[in-house]
Amino acid sequence: MSKKFAHTQEELEKLSLKELENLASTLRERIIEVVSKNGGHLSSNLGVVELSIAMHLVFDATKDPFIFDVSHQSYTHKLLSGKEEIFHTLRQKGGLSGYTKPSEGDYFVAGHSSTSISLAVGACKAIALKKEKRIPIALIGDGALSAGMAYEALNELGDSKFPCVILLNDNEMSISKPIGAISKYLSQAMATQFYQNFKKRIAKMLDVLPESATYMAKRFEESFKLITPGLLFEELGLEYIGPIDGHNLSEIISALRQARAMQKPCVIHAQTIKGKGYAPAQGKNAKWHGVGAFDINSGESIKKNDTKKSATEIFSKNLLELAAKYENIVGVTAAMPSGTGLDKLIEKYPNRFWDVGIAEQHAVTSMAAMAKEGFKPFIAIYSTFLQRAYDQVIHDCAIMNLNVVFAVDRAGIVGEDGETHQGVFDVSFLAPLPHLTLLAPRDEQMMQKIMEYAYLHQGPLAFRYPRGSFVLDEEFHPCEIKLAKAQWLVKNNSKIAFLGYGQGVAKGWQVLRALQERGENANLIDLIFAKPLDEELLCELAQKSEIWFVFSENAKMGGVASLINDFLQRQNLAIRLVSFEYEDEFIEHGKSHEVEKNLQKDGDSLLKQVLKFL
Repeated sequence: MSKKFAHTQEELEKLSLKELENLASTLRERIIEVVSKNGGHLSSNLGVVELSIAMHLVFDATKDPFIFDVSHQSYTHKLLSGKEEIFHTLRQKGGLSGYTKPSEGDYFVAGHSSTSISLAVGACKAIALKKEKRIPIALIGDGALSAGMAYEALNELGDSKFPCVILLNDNEMSISKPIGAISKYLSQAMATQFYQNFKKRIAKMLDVLPESATYMAKRFEESFKLITPGLLFEELGLEYIGPIDGHNLSEIISALRQARAMQKPCVIHAQTIKGKGYAPAQGKNAKWHGVGAFDINSGESIKKNDTKKSATEIFSKNLLELAAKYENIVGVTAAMPSGTGLDKLIEKYPNRFWDVGIAEQHAVTSMAAMAKEGFKPFIAIYSTFLQRAYDQVIHDCAIMNLNVVFAVDRAGIVGEDGETHQGVFDVSFLAPLPHLTLLAPRDEQMMQKIMEYAYLHQGPLAFRYPRGSFVLDEEFHPCEIKLAKAQWLVKNNSKIAFLGYGQGVAKGWQVLRALQERGENANLIDLIFAKPLDEELLCELAQKSEIWFVFSENAKMGGVASLINDFLQRQNLAIRLVSFEYEDEFIEHGKSHEVEKNLQKDGDSLLKQVLKFL
């Protein structure tokens, strides 16, 4: 049942501190209730309830740009923005997005990290040119500051001096941890008007004092800043308030009002507790960051009994075995050690595997240097996040033809996280790169074969695999992997051929079995390689068949069928080619099977489409 929350700035201003605290508790209860049913980001949202309430109280969300970094911590904002009636549809097909989305009334789309301060700078410039009084406020987590883009934006903001508020949510005290009781006292004092007035008086003194006294006063000011956590931001030219208690509403509201009144760029450093208000999720337990449905009382996951290993688990197991066998294997992930399965390797080989934080560009380039030094890097990054390091793939890996392996996790539809996370573009943006080899496993056995091949391969190589488990369960015998060699899985005299890539093989096999039940038949090919293609096999297939259906879980434009079509044109082969890849559109959120059905890429829909062509 939906609850009514005060959601206008005027309504919030009328509430007493006690009423605001009660509102925070009610909001937490609602978030826990919905996420326990729908899944979603829990601990991060529970940690920013008070920060979000204060933002809506001090700033006008209908005018001031509210910018959420990554935006998976925007659930309270959604509830306070009049979406309480549809909040129960969170992350469901046709329902409310789990991230900010302009079509739902939010300022900007976000799903990837470290964009908020750049967006705030751009908004500041626009507001200045339009001569308006609005002030952007950006909520960013401490982890997002591990990405260089955030510092590029801070650098300009500190120089331009536009009015802007950056609310730094530090939920692990990883940014400038206070040192000792004196530092803690001074840091808290910095959140008061006394400290800001003190800084102004020092500045005035420096203008009028004799040179010797000015030197002493300046040294005193620098020493005062040196023992506080705000040194970095102060040196960049931004005002700094904090650290403050990110769960103390009075303190947060006071700091935000003060920052707004400054009419300068200001960082408010708020320390919060991830998962606050729900004991099982509280603290640094990574599994509560993003969760599926769970039982509120026990905290236990509610899911179907799936005994099949995920593709990520298979990758992790295989890489552990390879790392034990080959000492020159190294690896990296960008803030996703458990998500990519690299946590087990980091634990066993801490000197050979690293988590570099939210820094995909750095991850790729640093491994390029290791490849230059004779090591064999495995770079484990989600498909959607590899987009962030595209120039590094080209400039630092492909041009020099370095021996790096890109393990592209979460390829294809990922479900409830929606447009910003669907892994459907990697084939399209990697295929044009000279030297780069692309391949994909259809099942667990082929994953092992492909990873063994990847170690021996010379030059950059990328293999993609899905979120969750492989659909195929060893229906076909694996083959030895040889460069540009496909595998003919079902061979007959049919004029029809199904060409599958990765998980697409399972879709082709599903449709083929349904055809066989109707007395029809088709050839089934596992391409294995999208680049280079097995041209010899394709030429043989062209002599026997007339229509090829391509099954692959990636974008149609620049996808596998596009690569095959280029080959057909070069060979002047008259084959009718039909692609069942994804159309030229961003794919919205929902459970993966629902999304596939909506796109008409589920087994039943594909069968109907094939029958139409036949």
